[in-house]
Amino acid sequence: MQSRRTFVTSLTRIAAGAALLMSGLSAHAADTIKVGILHSLSGTMAISETSLKDVALMTIDEINAKGGVMGKQLEAVVVDPASNWPLFAEKARQLIANDKVAAVFGCWTSVSRKSVLPVFKELNSVLFYPVQYEGEELEKNVFYTGAAPNQQAIPAVEYLMSKDGGAAKRFVLLGTDYVYPRTTNKILRAFLKSKGVKDSDIDEVYTPFGHADYQTIVANIKKFSAGGKTAVISTINGDSNVPFYKELGNAGLKATDVPVVAFSVGEEELRGVDTKPLLGHLAAWNYFESVKNPVNSEFIKKWKAYAIAKKLPNANTVVTNDPMEATYVGIHMWAQAVEKAKSTDTDKVIAAMGGQTFKAPSGFTLEMDPTNHHLHKPVMIGEIKGDGQFSVVWKTKGPVRAQPWSPFIKGNEGKQKM
Repeated sequence: MQSRRTFVTSLTRIAAGAALLMSGLSAHAADTIKVGILHSLSGTMAISETSLKDVALMTIDEINAKGGVMGKQLEAVVVDPASNWPLFAEKARQLIANDKVAAVFGCWTSVSRKSVLPVFKELNSVLFYPVQYEGEELEKNVFYTGAAPNQQAIPAVEYLMSKDGGAAKRFVLLGTDYVYPRTTNKILRAFLKSKGVKDSDIDEVYTPFGHADYQTIVANIKKFSAGGKTAVISTINGDSNVPFYKELGNAGLKATDVPVVAFSVGEEELRGVDTKPLLGHLAAWNYFESVKNPVNSEFIKKWKAYAIAKKLPNANTVVTNDPMEATYVGIHMWAQAVEKAKSTDTDKVIAAMGGQTFKAPSGFTLEMDPTNHHLHKPVMIGEIKGDGQFSVVWKTKGPVRAQPWSPFIKGNEGKQKM
């Protein structure tokens, strides 16, 4: 009898101890706010997305060092969708349903973003998307901190057509074969047509993700340029940019002959390329590392110190770029919105995001538009320099309000709001 009583007492103590342990774990979990980082750390897009994961972690550390959000520390949950578009949706569901993250920061390609959209809508979570894209989209559950076409693609082509940009009359639209390049080029064709450019003066070429042989394509660009002043508009994404730019150099295709303006090539992508043969070729973004202002100087300093402290690959040569700045701004704005809402509830945070402002490394105070979930951003065009940086040759006087629905596509009239 005594033995049985002792056994029951022991079980009771074990159960009580387990309950206390679980209570402690729950309390510990309640002291943090989980956020998801959804970027390809392997595969063709790793060249571009890995740095976004790292800068997101740096930003989270920065916020935590200042006391966190609502007095709680942020806890990052990092996953690798491995440049596999359906896997993005699986990983997004894992982050939201299993890991219970309050928000997700991630995606690069539009195909990855469109893959995860149904998950965010179904589970009513929020995605912060940090990369320029083709527009033609407006979702309650997404905040777009990269550029819409009128904040990148259209100004870039206008510059190429101007006297300062070389007065181009013919255009090669060269891109990776997926939704962003094809939709962007549909918009650009309509824009060029509105400016009197004939279809015969536009050549449109697509290559698959991971494509590496650009010899024939660059040779054809040379031939096409014989018909008049020509410019290339590149929407190549991922590691294919390296062989493309190498082939430009091999073929001796200089910016003075045929300028290339890229929408997905920044300082990070050029780290693996000898840029000396590429002098004068262009990129259009909303931020470059080379812009001079105190906020950017501090941003660069923090990033380089973080890279060394965390022993990131090639830490001594790390650079900043536009999508990194957009990631940094997006996380800070989300934290501000949570503080304003006094909650991580998705609908309350979405409501609080409208009108949020942040002094960005670009040198401008950016604002989240309350009606279309896009940032008001400056537009900059930079020339490639020999050190892999860009010299800004043109920029807007201030931030430009995004037009996610292009006015050059029929049926988009009056579609600029949610």
